[in-house]
Amino acid sequence: MNETTNNFWEAFNNWELPPPPLVFFRLYHNEQGRPLFYTMEDLPGNYIEVDRETYLIGSMNFKIVNNTLIAIQTQHFTKLVPSNTGTPCSPQDVCVVVDSTPNTKWSLKTNDPN
Repeated sequence: MNETTNNFWEAFNNWELPPPPLVFFRLYHNEQGRPLFYTMEDLPGNYIEVDRETYLIGSMNFKIVNNTLIAIQTQHFTKLVPSNTGTPCSPQDVCVVVDSTPNTKWSLKTNDPN
């Protein structure tokens, strides 16, 4: 073997793998505990470490209290609203369904308070 080949094998046998990078999942939040963003970067600011599943879901329905995630319960409210499509009802009484005109059409609308 020539000198170049010997140098290669010497370098190859002495080569050490660098340590794998540290993997962490963080949820940054403000002073009031409201989530700001998820990241895998080391940035300045308030954060808590979260597990991989929480990071991948990326939900903002949390509040951070004493470095603990507290889930915020969301409520959905459904109500009837006038609409261009929907069930035709009497203009005087939403409980009376009619086929003929005049009528007011109503449909369900879901509101999320959060």
